Amino acid sequence: MKDNYTISEISKLYGIGVDSLRYYERIGVLKPRRGANGYRLYSLKAIYKLNIIRDLRQLGFSMAQIKEYLDQQSVGNTMALLRDEQQLIQKQLKALNAAMQSIRKRMSSLESLAQVPTGVFMVSPFPERFCLQLNADITRDEEMDFAFKKLHRRHENKMHLFGNQPLGAFLSMEDLNKGVFGLFRSVFFILEEKTKDCDFVFPAGRYLSLYYRGNYRQSADRMREVLAYAGEKGYRILGDPFELYRIDNHETMLPEEFLTEIQVRIEAEQ
Repeated sequence: MKDNYTISEISKLYGIGVDSLRYYERIGVLKPRRGANGYRLYSLKAIYKLNIIRDLRQLGFSMAQIKEYLDQQSVGNTMALLRDEQQLIQKQLKALNAAMQSIRKRMSSLESLAQVPTGVFMVSPFPERFCLQLNADITRDEEMDFAFKKLHRRHENKMHLFGNQPLGAFLSMEDLNKGVFGLFRSVFFILEEKTKDCDFVFPAGRYLSLYYRGNYRQSADRMREVLAYAGEKGYRILGDPFELYRIDNHETMLPEEFLTEIQVRIEAEQ
């Protein structure tokens, strides 16, 4: 092994840009000596420091923290640094485990949704569902996507993996009674946990639902079918109906794979 390496050799060996190595020199983390030709020469000690810098940067330490440690290396400071590393790794493991659980949950959900029967009316009980909402008049798919992104940006701290949040859009019974279909009045996300910090709550109760696959041009026809079925069965509609986008363009670009559920809360007439 050589005693000294040029900046280009170090850059290639460690995959670190020459500009980064010069930056490390400017802030005093690395101090290469100059050869007779004026070129920077890095000693084995500098290489040792680069190993430390690389490892700590991968763990998220700032260059200021790294410089402070390298300037004051001691057994005590090393122990303190190792404890900090341990805590960082534990946080990273916790975040990775949460991400893995979210991915497994979404995979399981997609597998289940692939078996969902479409065109079948169902009445099911639901508990309270807590939601975040954005009011917006929407008639086009592009407007719907923009509204969801806007809502997501507004509440990123409350939301996890985007595809795991059940999302949907409200229609208005007042509009539907006037024969206006295809106009959505708001979008929403259903939160995974009960919380007071939400925009509205779906009441617990019985909901009439219908799944359909394919593009959204059929939305108005499927909604008419749901309302007609509710009338035939003598169900009293409570509140505005809504669509839930179970599989959409977050999972596929093939419209034939889209899966949408229409829901409306009902009460059987006595």
